[in-house]
Amino acid sequence: MSKEIFSPATLPPPVGYSHIAKVNKGTMIYLAGQVSSDASGKLVGEGNFEAQAEQVFSNIRIAVEAAGGTMADIVKMNIYLVAEVSQDEVPKMRAIRDRYVNKERPPASTLVVVSRLARPGWLLEIEAIAALDD
Repeated sequence: MSKEIFSPATLPPPVGYSHIAKVNKGTMIYLAGQVSSDASGKLVGEGNFEAQAEQVFSNIRIAVEAAGGTMADIVKMNIYLVAEVSQDEVPKMRAIRDRYVNKERPPASTLVVVSRLARPGWLLEIEAIAALDD
């Protein structure tokens, strides 16, 4: 196996993510931060966090598949959430994420709250790293 995703019992139990993604060999794919824009660049789901989360994860899937991988190959995600999004919305994003990632071995993840993203209207941005077996 070229990658291991796990959480040691000596760390706090994670909810919806893994603490460690170890890649022993293979091809690494680095995905730029994906936002809630469609292929034409139009904002999808203005003011609607769930619609934006759905578009972001769809864009991640499109990107990783274009590089020859699958969502199961993602070993790390960095999630940037704008401060105006209520913490009550986060479980909605997790439910959407769980339809895209391997729930049994979810990627190592970080969630950061930021004051704003590069363009007005974007509520979240997610960058990812995937590891493909050679």
